[in-house]
Amino acid sequence: MVVVFQGLLLENKPLGGISSLILSRIYRFLATEYTAYIVTRKPNLPDGYTLQDMSDDYAEMIEKELGGIVDIIGTSTGGSIAQHFAVDHSDLLRHLVLHSSAYILNECARASQRRMGLLARQHDWVAVARESVQFVVPADRWYTGIGVRIGSLAVSLTAPKDPSDLIATVEAEDKHNFHDRLGEIHVPTLVVAGLEDPFYSEELFRETAKGIPDAQLILYPGMGHPASGKQFARDVLAFLATDVSTPVEPQQALHGPQQVEGDPSLSTKPDN
Repeated sequence: MVVVFQGLLLENKPLGGISSLILSRIYRFLATEYTAYIVTRKPNLPDGYTLQDMSDDYAEMIEKELGGIVDIIGTSTGGSIAQHFAVDHSDLLRHLVLHSSAYILNECARASQRRMGLLARQHDWVAVARESVQFVVPADRWYTGIGVRIGSLAVSLTAPKDPSDLIATVEAEDKHNFHDRLGEIHVPTLVVAGLEDPFYSEELFRETAKGIPDAQLILYPGMGHPASGKQFARDVLAFLATDVSTPVEPQQALHGPQQVEGDPSLSTKPDN
């Protein structure tokens, strides 16, 4: 069984619409081998809620609703939470995949998320969406400008009435720096990401993998955020199939990006 901790959301609610289509497309390959769930965080987060608190919520959900040990893929912000989970709840974890995630955001991304929090307090959801979308749409394509505008408008149409989930999450992640605790992660770990990821950097990904005992690292040239495609699917499935009882030698690999094709076929599950 695989549980995906998804990335930053405007609101913590069950998946639907564009988010569901995008995430199901990225992770549909899991359904060929596993029962897979994409989970959100609890809704209506209070001020001061931490990533560790969110990790504890996930642990409670996994114990009560899924009944045991799972493989976890933590994507972006979900990967930040998964680092806490791997240390505090290792008894529930078989494999850990840090998907387009590192021990800290780069400074540009942290500044952008701070702006998102401020804009959310003002309920300026178009501006919030623009901050988010501009990191995902490639910066050097002919369609970049219109892509950001259309994407921002589409995302803003699903804006919540209550900004508390987004505000609490970006403020919690702004404090996240797991560098000095990476050595406490003692489960088989794969760090996998695109070299052109605007939220992190090649150096941050390499430092993250280096800090986790026996971690594997795979980076894709020319790929942004989040990593996806056929090679990504093959690499993740191969890692999840490794025997956790046998020590795995640290590996590093570079792959060219592959185009994703096919129909979504992945289960989704909210974290209640």
